[in-house]
Amino acid sequence: MSQNKPIWVTGLMSGTSLDGVDAACVLTDGMDILEFGPSCYQPYTPEEREVLRSALGKWPLDPGLDAVTTLVKDVHYKALQQLPKADLIGFHGQTLAHEPQFGRTHQLGDGAELARLVGVPVVWNFRLEDVVCGGQGAPLAPIYHWAMVRYAKISAPVAVVNLGGIGNLTLVDPQQPPEMGILAFDTGPANAPLNDYMTFKMGLAYDDCGSLAAQGCPDLTILDQFLRDNYFIQPVPKSLDRGDFPYIAGLVAELSAQDAAATLTAIIVAGVVAALDHMPVVPQQMWITGGGRKNCELMRLLKVALPMTVQDIDDMGFDGDMVEAQAFAYLAARVARGFPTSFPRTTGVSQPLYGGTISPA
Repeated sequence: MSQNKPIWVTGLMSGTSLDGVDAACVLTDGMDILEFGPSCYQPYTPEEREVLRSALGKWPLDPGLDAVTTLVKDVHYKALQQLPKADLIGFHGQTLAHEPQFGRTHQLGDGAELARLVGVPVVWNFRLEDVVCGGQGAPLAPIYHWAMVRYAKISAPVAVVNLGGIGNLTLVDPQQPPEMGILAFDTGPANAPLNDYMTFKMGLAYDDCGSLAAQGCPDLTILDQFLRDNYFIQPVPKSLDRGDFPYIAGLVAELSAQDAAATLTAIIVAGVVAALDHMPVVPQQMWITGGGRKNCELMRLLKVALPMTVQDIDDMGFDGDMVEAQAFAYLAARVARGFPTSFPRTTGVSQPLYGGTISPA
């Protein structure tokens, strides 16, 4: 593979929200985004989501992972069959557990097997080396956010906030090289606690457009208790596991459904607002990506609570449903080109890290 020639890469992402697999094609040389290609979404069925949920918190040698491994392989393969054959695939896998403080992280999925199955080289195992080297292993999309801001030809700092299962923020100064121009960290829980509440209490996958939350009032005492969590005073960069706030469900258990949804939505907003304390500059724009941007009540509350212009990333010309899949396409290209994928100011590694495993077809 030429070190300079742009290549088409398909990125695959199955996030902590457990909704499905995103797949997206990007033409890139590992430095710049040159063109966006087709994309697709392969949803998990309710039964498949329960299989995945049953494996959360498990590590590679734990029992009961065979069915989940097969499920992850099959659904990712279905997604790939809907897109043109690429030169390279970036495969994130399904995060089941993440404990960077103990030097371990678990993204279920075998990139080598996927490469053999589809006949295309696969870059995978993106997070483990970062964690082994003392980093957080997350977030990994910040270098792609840097490329996005450059693609949009914006010169002023921009905050990109992904609200998936967990919230994460990237502060991008596009006039600086990545080592100095990116600061990133997880903001707190995002859709995961709210989606779990809707699933177990309401029999729904999520709060559609935030309609239930809009009918309720957040419990300010609970919100204040949540903000006392030690996570919010920890220095950045820092990252979270989906299960790092296990007490949240108990906090809202006695509330009405409307007030519980409103409180869980306010918790997402509070995490993003608290992130301002860790930002050396307050940008004029914040782009919201991930499933959270489709929650009208959440977006309304963010616009009220934040001092900058808050925009759905789709309004900036991007596909907010596919940003993370595109990110892992871009990361795969960087691995193939020998470019770093994480930095001291994004994951806490001591120096820029060249992570990821390449498995031939």
